[in-house]
Amino acid sequence: MAQFRRALVGSTLTALMAGALLTGCSDDNDADTASVTTTVPPATQTTMAPTTSAENDEDKVTPQAAQQLCDMISPEIDNWRDQGSTVAKVTFNGTVQNWAARNDGLNDEVLRDKTLVDTVTTRTCPEVRQQALEVLEVDDLASALVGDR
Repeated sequence: MAQFRRALVGSTLTALMAGALLTGCSDDNDADTASVTTTVPPATQTTMAPTTSAENDEDKVTPQAAQQLCDMISPEIDNWRDQGSTVAKVTFNGTVQNWAARNDGLNDEVLRDKTLVDTVTTRTCPEVRQQALEVLEVDDLASALVGDR
């Protein structure tokens, strides 16, 4: 069930990011341009107990997982710089969701508390975090992630 939910969340996020990317890519201001419609499959809603603090989520991120996030972000920074901040944010979202899926399904924790990414990178690789902030043109990594904050 958890694996299905991770796959569904990943697919939904990918579709949303692709739609956002395609919407912002038009160079043509012509009124006759066809609009792009992205259909997102309905998600099964599950009820989960609320998390009381980011510390509960942090406990689920092992030191190895924290280092892996840094190792996944670091080589992408130059690519993101070349892409520009808008496209880079889409790629950054994919990197974070990929990392979360690889680490015992941390996707739920990241979706519930996006500041988890900032907390982990501040503690583990502050220099990589700072470079990512500059390239993504955000004050914190949480604000570069898709979804409500």
